[in-house]
Amino acid sequence: MKIKKPRILTGDTPSGRLHLGHYVGTLENRVKLQSQYDTFILLANVHAYANDYTKIDQINDNVYQVYLDNLAVGIDPNISTIYLESGIPETLELYSYFLTMVTHTRAVRNPSVKDEIKYKKFDPSMGFICYPILQAADILGFNASLVPVGEDQLPVIEQTREIARDFNKVFADTFVIPKAMVGRVPRLIGTDGQNKMSKSGHNAILLSDDEVTLKQKINSCYTDPSRIHATDPGHVDGNPIFEYHYAFNPDKAEVDDLAKRYKQGQVGDREVKDKLFIALNNFLTPIRDKRKYYEQRPKLAKEILVESTKKARKVVTKTLKIVRQKMAINKLI
Repeated sequence: MKIKKPRILTGDTPSGRLHLGHYVGTLENRVKLQSQYDTFILLANVHAYANDYTKIDQINDNVYQVYLDNLAVGIDPNISTIYLESGIPETLELYSYFLTMVTHTRAVRNPSVKDEIKYKKFDPSMGFICYPILQAADILGFNASLVPVGEDQLPVIEQTREIARDFNKVFADTFVIPKAMVGRVPRLIGTDGQNKMSKSGHNAILLSDDEVTLKQKINSCYTDPSRIHATDPGHVDGNPIFEYHYAFNPDKAEVDDLAKRYKQGQVGDREVKDKLFIALNNFLTPIRDKRKYYEQRPKLAKEILVESTKKARKVVTKTLKIVRQKMAINKLI
C-alpha cells in the first residue's frame, strides 16, 4: 500500500483524565510530530469497555475528557485526525481476523497484559486479555509506520509487529511493520514515590488540575523519607519533586542549584516545592486555557470529533478491502 506521507497512529484508553506522565511519555511527541506525519489519534473507547463494560456513563465522560486533554496540549484538528474507535466498525472486523492468528498462550503472556492485571488485581475479561490484538488492528488499519507510546506499551507494539509480519508472510506484503517511539521520560514516577504516575493510582498530577489542586498535590508529594531536617543531606534520585523539576522546569540552572543544595542539606523541601509549583503552573496555564476554549464550545468540539472519525473510517475501510481480497474472505459470494 502506497502512503504519500509517513503515518502515526497513537491514542489513549479513556480510563480517566490525562496527567504529566502522559505528556512526557507520548503527548509531547504527538504535538511535535503532527506536522511531519499524517497523524491519527485514537480515543479507544472499545478498549475501555474491556476494563468494566457496565460503567457506560463514566466511559463516555472519560472519552470526552481525554479528547479535551489532547486538544488542550496542542493537537491541531486542522492537521491531526482525532477519532472515536467505536466509530470505525471495520477495525473490529480486522481485529476478528487477527484473533485467529494469535494463540491463547501468546495472548496471556504479553508482559503489558500481565503487569496490568497484577497492578489492578482483578479477574480480566477476554477483551482485556486480547486488548493488544485490538490495538494491533487499530494500528495496522492505518498502516502506521510510527507509534508514540509509553514505555509500558512496548510489548504491545512488538505483538503488533508480529501480527503484521505473520500476515505479510502468508498473504504477501500488506502491512507496514510499525516502530514504537517512547517519550523523553519513559516512566514518570507518581506523587507517592512508589509507582509510576497512573490515572487509577491516585498519584497523578492531571493536565487539567487547577492552581489550588496543583498546590495541594505538590505540597503533599513524597520526597525523601530519610531526610528529617532541612539540614540533612537528601536524595535526588527517585525523588518525585526533582523528577518533575527535571522534566518540566525550563530553568535548568535553578534545578541544578536546588539539587546541589538538597544533597548538601542546604535547602528545605518547602523551597523546592514552591519553585516546582511555579514551574508546573506556568507549564499548565496555557493547557488549561486551551481546554477552557473547547469546554466553552461543545458544539465545535463535537463537530471536530464527528468529521475526524468519518475521515479516519475511510482510511481503515480501504485497508480492510485489501485484507479481504488477500484472504479471499468473500470469494464464494
